[in-house]
Amino acid sequence: MIRTLAAQIKEYKKASIITPVFMILEVVFETLIPFLMASIIDDGVEAGNMHHIYAVGAFMIAAALAGLFCGVMGGKYGARASTGFARNLRQAMFDNIQTFSFASLDKFSTAGLVTRLTTDVTNMQMAYQMMLRMCFRAPISMICAMAMAFMINAELASVYLAAVVLLGIVLAFIIRGAMKYFQEAFPKYDELNASVQENVGAIRVVKAYVREDYETKKLKKASQNIYDIFLKAEKQVVLNMPVMQFTVYSCILLLSWLGAKQIVQNTLTTGELMSLLTYCMNILMSLMMLSMIFVMMSMSMASARRICEVLEEKSDLTNPDKPLYEVQDGGIEFQHVRFSYQKESDEAVLHDIHLKIQPGETIGIIGGTGSAKTSLVNLISRLYDVTQGAVLVGGHDVREYDLETLRNQVAVVLQKNVLFSGTILENLRWGDSDATEEECRRVCKLACADEFIEKMPDGYQTYIEQGGSNVSGGQKQRLCIARALLKKPKVLILDDSTSAVDTATDARIRKAFAQEIPDTTKLIIAQRISSVQNADRIIVMEDGRIHGVGTHEELLADNEIYREVYESQTSGGGDFDEKAGEA
Repeated sequence: MIRTLAAQIKEYKKASIITPVFMILEVVFETLIPFLMASIIDDGVEAGNMHHIYAVGAFMIAAALAGLFCGVMGGKYGARASTGFARNLRQAMFDNIQTFSFASLDKFSTAGLVTRLTTDVTNMQMAYQMMLRMCFRAPISMICAMAMAFMINAELASVYLAAVVLLGIVLAFIIRGAMKYFQEAFPKYDELNASVQENVGAIRVVKAYVREDYETKKLKKASQNIYDIFLKAEKQVVLNMPVMQFTVYSCILLLSWLGAKQIVQNTLTTGELMSLLTYCMNILMSLMMLSMIFVMMSMSMASARRICEVLEEKSDLTNPDKPLYEVQDGGIEFQHVRFSYQKESDEAVLHDIHLKIQPGETIGIIGGTGSAKTSLVNLISRLYDVTQGAVLVGGHDVREYDLETLRNQVAVVLQKNVLFSGTILENLRWGDSDATEEECRRVCKLACADEFIEKMPDGYQTYIEQGGSNVSGGQKQRLCIARALLKKPKVLILDDSTSAVDTATDARIRKAFAQEIPDTTKLIIAQRISSVQNADRIIVMEDGRIHGVGTHEELLADNEIYREVYESQTSGGGDFDEKAGEA
């Protein structure tokens, strides 16, 4: 874990080294001041030597200014190193997330990733700055102050030593108690973020069902969970202050009493007693700093582990040593494919799929919810790898291709359509960043999106809100289809991506595909039989198996499932998940 995090310091190594150097120098200069003060009192004030007072006073001012300069520079470089470290952590996590396979993404919730990129990185930033500054300053300050105290009077300095040992034991118990609560707290942030994200993303549904009060209570509960945990932790941490104050005042009283006796006996001077009292405060305050460092470190350890989970996650989808950079054609072949989302699982999602699709063929895929239609097509663009068997595209196993090459030639319009904030043209150019406006217009015409785009006030420059909230579901689907067509793919997969489009528009889209991209292999997942009945072949899926393959007429004659659904949809509506005769 330390090696993973340390790798993100990168160009801030210099600042990370300079910061503790300045902090140590600041401590050295601060430690000299009480010693010089004792000299002024003993050799200047009591002896009436003004020259000594001026000379040593000048040294004190110089030491104070030097300490101030070192403190400022330590703060400057510490801030630079910690903010740079946080920036690199966020960038490294985001970059690694982009390499995740779908299997890797399944391990993390969206809210969990957001929390790691925000709250957890902020905790690490604060902890790193504290480590560079306080972790060096506090122990060095305590050691220097203790050494100076023993140089002045070993007997009285022993009081500090006893106090430090006692205070260290007490603080260790306090921190140990608080640490377990901090470790529980940060996963609760995931729940809080998930609640907010879900509510904002589905705010129209919340309002439609008048569930504002329910959502408010749910968020309040998530917030209360975090509050309760942190309250328990803070109750432990606040014990630091009374214990510290009791120790400080006890030491001051004990030093004053013992010191006064030694002054009367002429074994200690007034200036030395003043220095000892100052060093007393330095030592105990350093110990207080150390206790706060341990608290912060215990908080950051939980964050560090969560960050490292993301940084150390490696996609199981990698390029071969000598990948292929050209997909010959859109031919697809499934060779006795078995697939499960958990490789070690005995329960497969797909069972012994054996199928061959010719280049340019239009294939319809229908099946009930959970029949593994989407799982089947996800293997073609290698969003997941097969558990057994092989998937071939263009005559080669998909695992032999360069991933980017394969996915550029296998365009997928996913079941959940996503548009990004930006103009319509900017969204379309996700398919091809170099596409001209004329090319964008052409694919929009194929996807029947041109008719509504041209009615918009700004046309192709119309701004799409985040998530496409200012366009309808059908419009969003057509824009996503157009975006996929811009890739000029050899294989086009439409995963139920015309479900929000009326049947007339759906028919026009299919007709345009047949006329304009005849050489592209087209796989259409649909619930409506009307969307696939003109396909060259139709695959009927059930429970992760192929239940039947054939043309519309062949399946009506030979496949009971297909026939029941067709009759259900033509006799009175319904969809694939409803049996014939059911409303």
